[in-house]
Amino acid sequence: MKEFKTERVQKLIANAGVCSRREAEKLIQDGKVRVNGKTIELGSKAHPSDAIFVNNKPLQFLQERPTTLVLNKPKGFICSNKDPYATQTVFDLLPSDLQKKRLFCAGRLDKDSEGLLILTNDGDLANQLTHPSTNIVKRYRVTLSRDLNHKDIPKMLEGIDFEGEFLKADKIIPAPGEKEGNKRRLEVHLSHGKKREIRRLFEAHRYFVKKLVRFQIGNLQLRNIKKGGIKLLGQKDIARLIS
Repeated sequence: MKEFKTERVQKLIANAGVCSRREAEKLIQDGKVRVNGKTIELGSKAHPSDAIFVNNKPLQFLQERPTTLVLNKPKGFICSNKDPYATQTVFDLLPSDLQKKRLFCAGRLDKDSEGLLILTNDGDLANQLTHPSTNIVKRYRVTLSRDLNHKDIPKMLEGIDFEGEFLKADKIIPAPGEKEGNKRRLEVHLSHGKKREIRRLFEAHRYFVKKLVRFQIGNLQLRNIKKGGIKLLGQKDIARLIS
């Protein structure tokens, strides 16, 4: 049987399958986590035997087999386990047996974006995929509403302060296979990911993103999965994800 030890509370929350570690950090910062009756601060540690409450609900550790899968997310679905204002979440696309598992999104795509989405109940893996320090590259296909001026590319790679956040891309190149001279279809690489970062980065330079599809994380590409379809990942697939 697995032996538990004292850990940072955000890690315990993620390991319990409630949400990713970064989302757990936000819950702690918002004062929504209590340990043994006391609201905690970020960095606090606890033991699984402690009374840990998240959003006034007791944290329960389920001995659930680690499960990780790729979902080819269609447009119109949100990446949330629970949202009272959402009619469709990505979890509605899962077969009933997987809906019973405590899966969460390891990195998100906004409602209007499509493509490769990782769902897992492995908190450590989710942290590796989403924490900026790991520098795992995500690749996107982007379609703009107008031609991209090549003079704007260095500005986007250098970065810009926009709406209180610093936004930048790691690489912007023409989408492979496009006709020469097509300046509206691009491939964009990020090794980090703030909320709607690509859309906001282009918006800051007066472009509108008509379509955004994530097709690769690490060395794992989205292949042969129809929209709304899934693929369970084995250890070799996960190794490609985090390489």
